[in-house]
Amino acid sequence: MKAKDRSALFTGLTGAAVWAILATLALILGISLAGGAPGFSWRLLAGRPGRDMFDIASTGLYPMIFGTVSRVFLMTLFVVPAGVITAVYLSEYAPKRSWATRFLRSAIENLAGVPSIVFGLFGLGFFVGFLGAGMDGLLGGGSRFGRPALFWASMTLAVMTLPVVIVATEEALRSIPAGIREGALALGATRIQVILRIVLPQAVPGILTGAILAVGRAAGEVAPILFTGAAFSTDGVSDGVFDRFMDLAYHIFVLSTQSPNLDRTRPLLGATVLVLLLLTVTLNLLAVFVRARMSSSTRTSH
Repeated sequence: MKAKDRSALFTGLTGAAVWAILATLALILGISLAGGAPGFSWRLLAGRPGRDMFDIASTGLYPMIFGTVSRVFLMTLFVVPAGVITAVYLSEYAPKRSWATRFLRSAIENLAGVPSIVFGLFGLGFFVGFLGAGMDGLLGGGSRFGRPALFWASMTLAVMTLPVVIVATEEALRSIPAGIREGALALGATRIQVILRIVLPQAVPGILTGAILAVGRAAGEVAPILFTGAAFSTDGVSDGVFDRFMDLAYHIFVLSTQSPNLDRTRPLLGATVLVLLLLTVTLNLLAVFVRARMSSSTRTSH
């Protein structure tokens, strides 16, 4: 086969792969819209769960939407600073050939491959059973912290998505030319000044990319929150971060596995899936918008 023919074949295969991905995405969106649009309404979005949580005519999703947004927001507050600090250490401070650095990188890679159910059990044992119960023991009263709650679920999701933020941030830091660092150091700036005032501002788009990927993965996860805070039913929205919460992904799991009449529940199930999909897309688009604005500000300032 000639080089020209091989190039054409490779181009065709890559183009076919792209179209296959787009077709799969369109199929998912089409099925979600077809199944969820008939039951989608403002009453469903703003209403609270009724007596029959499996009937779309008597229930609402507002506590689930609020719980999903809350856990994703708290997770982002935890995971982004921890991921950025770790990536800065690996990229700017850690010895490149040290066994400790290699061990840390290997641990991060292995952490990315751990099943989500394992993170749920880890969160239950460490955050709830160890940290929460320990806080209750120190304060000497009741079981305020040593029980599943929104805070512990968010912490568990932060641990699960930490490798995504670390890798994305480290790649962003590597893309910044070394000459910029060397020039700033030659002008008398300290290393910490170079990192805080030059390197990190230019790496913000990459950091936000990691945050977007983390949000996309965490928004639909059920297993990590199953043991650490999600509840089938509560009195309403959570009063605090140390209370249990309702969640869209967990509610979809309950609707599809616990319904006494799946045919009657199917409209609610489809609408809930559509709401979760739209919420995930909205959160990602918001992060993309922020990234674009910050990238534009960075280019303007330079």
